[in-house]
Amino acid sequence: MSINLTLFAQALAFAGLIWIIATKIWPPLLNAIEERQKKIAEGLAAADLSQKHLAQAQEKIDAELRAARTKANEIIEQAHQRANQIVDQAKNEAITEAARQKALAEDEIAAAANRAREDLRKQVSALAVSGAEKLIRREIDAAAHKALLDELAAEI
Repeated sequence: MSINLTLFAQALAFAGLIWIIATKIWPPLLNAIEERQKKIAEGLAAADLSQKHLAQAQEKIDAELRAARTKANEIIEQAHQRANQIVDQAKNEAITEAARQKALAEDEIAAAANRAREDLRKQVSALAVSGAEKLIRREIDAAAHKALLDELAAEI
């Protein structure tokens, strides 16, 4: 065997191997690589789309949170206003009730004062009648009358 025949046989075997690889192994391998690249590209596109959707959802969430905070602040403000109205109403009712109680007390005081005056008039009239009886019983004397009137004045 010569080197030329061996070299030729090896070259032929190598060419056969290249042909088998090029026709049977290489196309499925390239298809698998292309499919993998497509899947990776689709995955990246889906990830980008998901990022965009996430950003949009986050913007919507932020907008809803702002709206909710605004609404909550409005509700709190309305509650403060209502509380102030209730306090003012209670104050007005308390003032009205105090005025009513004061009027009742003043009426009661006036009635008590009138009763006291009436009792005092009765006592004064009783004393006057008593004094008049004493004057009539005694003899008519200016000094005695003056002493009796002074005595009556002291009793009143």
